[in-house]
Amino acid sequence: MIEVTATTFEHEVIEASRQIPVLVDFWAPWCGPCRALGPVLERVEAALGGRFKLVKVNSDENPELSQRFMVRSIPYVLAFIDGNPVDGFIGALPESQVKEFLERLLPGSSEAERRRAHQLIGQGDFPGALGALHAAIESDAGNDEARLDLAEVLLNRLPGTPDAKQLAEADRALAALGARGQADTRFAALKVRLSSLLAAAALPDLASLRARVAADANDLQARSALAQRYIADDELDKALEELLEVIRRNRQYDDGAARQTFLSVLELAADRPALVKDYRKRLSLVLN
Repeated sequence: MIEVTATTFEHEVIEASRQIPVLVDFWAPWCGPCRALGPVLERVEAALGGRFKLVKVNSDENPELSQRFMVRSIPYVLAFIDGNPVDGFIGALPESQVKEFLERLLPGSSEAERRRAHQLIGQGDFPGALGALHAAIESDAGNDEARLDLAEVLLNRLPGTPDAKQLAEADRALAALGARGQADTRFAALKVRLSSLLAAAALPDLASLRARVAADANDLQARSALAQRYIADDELDKALEELLEVIRRNRQYDDGAARQTFLSVLELAADRPALVKDYRKRLSLVLN
């Protein structure tokens, strides 16, 4: 349990709740029921083993927060998930009722492991994140979000170029997705990344492909292969440039595969918004 003020609320509650549910206890030192509820919340926090984060806000010292969240009576407990308040209660509930309240809101063990993996990714602990994602999938084989996260870590997050073992595991994770997972925009992007990495070993080297394009600007096969090489090397701007040139010269080449690959690469580059915005605009100009 930590004390939060108006200054730290955004970081400790709003941002933190995107990774783990946060329970906010609005209280005041003069409030008897508040003093009774506080230890109950702390015991529940310990009992549930880190499945949520508990914070306290002194409503007297932070009137702007009390006004923002319409605190009319204390103790007032508000639960935040994914940056938003989702439920709450007023008064000093007994421990059993507090647990019931939380069990309705907290994610199951599989989703809790997936959220823990996201925290570990943010800390740069990719081996730990892989372990948490494996645990999430073991707990719930239907957790497609965890499978997509696993493939993304294996293909995009680990240092260096993914080896054969990592590629095989990512392939299995994507192949096991249900209809919901395959409808996720990340699926197509990760499939393109995986295909490019698998194909890279069989493709001519970069120098040969560049020489072919330099010798014949209309060698769309070479341009497409060059784009695949760039995707495998995570040089997404160069890949987009080659794909855009294929589309410009013949948008129907290879049944329009270049356009679909282009869109998937934009998904891969989602963490580079300026690049995505620029190439979306350039694609629009080529198509129109």
